[in-house]
Amino acid sequence: MKFIDLGLDPRILEGIDSMGYENATPVQEQVMVPVLEGKDIIAAAQTGTGKTAAFLLPLLHRLITSPHTAGDINAMVIVPTRELAIQIAESIEGLSYFTDVSSIAVYGGGDGDSFITEKKALSTGVDIVVCTPGRMIAHLNMGYVKLKGLKYLVLDEADRMLDMGFNEDITKIITFLPKERQNLLFSATMPAKMRVLAKKILHEPVEINIAISKAPEQIVQKAFVVFEVQKVAIIKDMLRSNNYSKVVVFCSKKQSVKQLTAELKRAKLAAEEIHSDLDQKSREQYLQDFRNNKVTILVATDILSRGIDIDDIDLVINYDVPNDGEDYIHRIGRTARAATSGTAFTLISEKEQSKFSDIEELLGAPVLKGNVPEEFGPTPNYAPRQKKQGNFKRGR
Repeated sequence: MKFIDLGLDPRILEGIDSMGYENATPVQEQVMVPVLEGKDIIAAAQTGTGKTAAFLLPLLHRLITSPHTAGDINAMVIVPTRELAIQIAESIEGLSYFTDVSSIAVYGGGDGDSFITEKKALSTGVDIVVCTPGRMIAHLNMGYVKLKGLKYLVLDEADRMLDMGFNEDITKIITFLPKERQNLLFSATMPAKMRVLAKKILHEPVEINIAISKAPEQIVQKAFVVFEVQKVAIIKDMLRSNNYSKVVVFCSKKQSVKQLTAELKRAKLAAEEIHSDLDQKSREQYLQDFRNNKVTILVATDILSRGIDIDDIDLVINYDVPNDGEDYIHRIGRTARAATSGTAFTLISEKEQSKFSDIEELLGAPVLKGNVPEEFGPTPNYAPRQKKQGNFKRGR
């Protein structure tokens, strides 16, 4: 379906056209119609399906075509991380370029000037606020946030917010909002605690489920069974041997990110790191350098696995096996976005084999095991849930 067929305001269509979009994704098709009709929704969609535009476009349409109070906050989008807040704010800026809709991203980690800027917007009124829970609570506690005219509430990556312990913060924020409002909840997974939250917030919602726990078909997945000590050398070889334009390497621990980035820099590879120890300015700079091709490799913790809108990543490497299948889906989903193809490699140490076997069970099929060049020495057999002492095979 084309965006022009959805009945959006011409000013929004002009913004869509300027960003080079023409056809709606499946999640956009299914979400936008009920949102435009004013219905609450609960939507389950994996990363990279276009859900940000799925709620922003009808939200912008309703804001510019329906009466609303200029001196209040009219819509609030709550997200788990500052990176996602920034990304959504940038999307709003692009899609609303030809409208008079105002917006601001409200998140922690900035300086005093940013807090003052946020306070001014929240106290004088702004059309859309994109915020992290903790930062919004800080402003709400000071009593100046103008919410009496709010008409729209969006919870994005809601499962992630619950995993990060924001349940109480979300509940508290909602106590400040008018009871009469439209609610949109987006989540990659639907655990029981998500259903409990949805029941508290949503009113007769339309339920939409798209491609949960399924890797996009256009991603070529391959795993390499190795010893832990072989991982750095193998990754360096992968990156030198192929002409990848944008690569993300995921590590489960910050220390691994720092050590691997240092190794890649020593190997004269254009790499930078993203993790929670970095200040916000550095994170934003490295992401911008990555988008602009000044940096070709980002080494990151799972802070980057959700919500970062970079469409042309052609390789994802899992330095460590993710903790579960959903994390695996989110990591590899950073490539092959917007209907493009991509590649995902996973390095599996002996201790990680059972964990990866569980992921394969979720995927419903084994992941192809690649051959490690003989120059790296013997590698283990893939024998999850078995003792593998002395069980070597060259070139596995």
